[in-house]
Amino acid sequence: MRVCFLVFMIFIVSFFSSFVIAQTEPSVVFVEAESFTDKGGWVVDNQSMMQMGSPYLMAHGLGVPVQDAAHSFIVPQDGQYKVWVRTRDWVKTWKKDGSPGRFEILFNGQALNVIFGTEQADWHWQDGGTVELNAGNNQLSLHDLTGFNGRCDAIYLTTNLNEIPPNNLTGLERFRRQKLQLPEQPEDMGEYDFVVTGGGIAGCCAAISAARLGCKVALIQNRPVLGGNNSSEVRVGLSGKIAQQPYPRLGNLLDELGGVGYWTNWESQQNPNTERSRQIAAIIQQHPEKKIHNAGPASNYEDDKKEQLVRREKNITLFLNTQVVEVEKSGNRITSIIGKHILTGKSFRYKANLFADCTGDGVVGYLAGADYRMGRESQAETGEPHAPEKADQLVMGTSVQWYAVTTKEQTTFPECSWAVAFNEQTCQPILRGDWDWETGLNKNQIEDIESIRDHALRTVFGNWDFLKNKSNRKSEFANKKLEWAAYIGGKRESRRLLGDVILKEQEILNKEVFEDASFTTTWGIDLHYPKPIKGMEEEAFLSYADVREIKPFAVPYRCLYSRNIDNLLMAGRNISVTHVTLGTVRVMRTGGMMGEVIGMAASLCKKHHTNPRQIYQSHLPELKELMKQGTGVSGFEKISEKEK
Repeated sequence: MRVCFLVFMIFIVSFFSSFVIAQTEPSVVFVEAESFTDKGGWVVDNQSMMQMGSPYLMAHGLGVPVQDAAHSFIVPQDGQYKVWVRTRDWVKTWKKDGSPGRFEILFNGQALNVIFGTEQADWHWQDGGTVELNAGNNQLSLHDLTGFNGRCDAIYLTTNLNEIPPNNLTGLERFRRQKLQLPEQPEDMGEYDFVVTGGGIAGCCAAISAARLGCKVALIQNRPVLGGNNSSEVRVGLSGKIAQQPYPRLGNLLDELGGVGYWTNWESQQNPNTERSRQIAAIIQQHPEKKIHNAGPASNYEDDKKEQLVRREKNITLFLNTQVVEVEKSGNRITSIIGKHILTGKSFRYKANLFADCTGDGVVGYLAGADYRMGRESQAETGEPHAPEKADQLVMGTSVQWYAVTTKEQTTFPECSWAVAFNEQTCQPILRGDWDWETGLNKNQIEDIESIRDHALRTVFGNWDFLKNKSNRKSEFANKKLEWAAYIGGKRESRRLLGDVILKEQEILNKEVFEDASFTTTWGIDLHYPKPIKGMEEEAFLSYADVREIKPFAVPYRCLYSRNIDNLLMAGRNISVTHVTLGTVRVMRTGGMMGEVIGMAASLCKKHHTNPRQIYQSHLPELKELMKQGTGVSGFEKISEKEK
């Protein structure tokens, strides 16, 4: 009897103990801002997610507050909740007051008594006080107060009024995964012949080329649109000539991808007597807006056309909004890559025998441990005539382009005391910031990209503030409105992955002939340098170009695969060249031809069960035959056929 009573009492104590614990367990809600169902006028920025831990929402309104972002969420139980908001005061990096990125947070239509984006320069959890919430469905809104790039990463609610969420990247990653109840292991997305990372021009051409030659391809892009620098998000025109010797059919694929929407009068002016140039000129005459090469109307960059062409390829599976965050290897081979969806935070695994890094920043190569280089090599190292005496970290920078329009009515623009200060001597009385609105040439284009972009925006806003509000010319700008400015930076240079050949300047100037000559580079050796303005104290925001013309030069295939990662190809601005040589090969039509070539190489790797180096060593004649044939049909040939 005593034993039964003892067992009963243990049961009672255990039951009530678990009940008390359950009652005292804090109720929590974690919301990633980028996952809001209605983003309103806020935009998703993931350029620095590897540095600050996450994509975030930003109110990029050019001085006009953007529409609220809104989201419905479930509260587990009634109670008083502590509110934490991960944000930053982005101008405090320059020790400026004014907090232009201010915003409010509303619960069920009622704003908290805290203005966010006003405290620290670094990303941190800002205390939002407390809010009373009822169990069930509730509404959350971000209300922009300025239109000047307020930013919100996440909102955390907890009934534990003493809890502070972690801010270091390792702890924050674990915290996110736990609160969002994300799986520990990435979802398996299947196996492919060829995984292409980076959906710019080079990556699109690589994927299409390989797919048309029989490869099962995954194309992974970390933005919602394809095109990279040539998308409506960045708006850089395509440069460089295609259809050159020794393989004049290389590049026809670009005509399909871009069509007439990309052509400027540049090419027709260079070769005015060709049939192709006459066709280009006729198109431009009918569509004069297409003369605008950079910083033009969004329609000039035809995002939809790129996506439609990729999706029409039955052998390509397209994954947008997916950032590569990890690489899995076996020895010197990549076995799979892990991508994270920038809106949901979910992770996915993509397996393949062969991979291509077309990310520009060499992200896959870097994560895989590929040899790479950043900055300028010394003249002693490379023997290049235009290399500096000493190696350094100078690179070509990031362009944040913009343009203004003329309006019927006079317009206003807020004063920006926190922006770069201009005067009559330093202001730029222009209506369009082109490629030379370029920043960060002395900074790390990967680690520092948020501040590089932000400094460029401070110059755009500061210049426009002066022209509209303070300049002697303000009457000239009374009917001008700042219409568009990029918030995704257009990069030129960061990591260069090293291959079996690192192409040097003198090899181009001397027209050295390589047995594995492939795509042809035609753009001059175009290197950019900071252009300081006398009287300005802050970092330069303009650049100048030092261009040396070249004769068309066929670049060796051996620049297009990694020298130490056996199954990694690359195309775009991260291929195996020196800093000086990057000045010619980095433009996007040239990059598109690189992509077309590595797609061909991928098909031969599949056919022969081998790696990219073996294509050079044992199957080069087959690669040459494919380059003769090309994988595209010229858009102008298609136009001609329609006219017939």
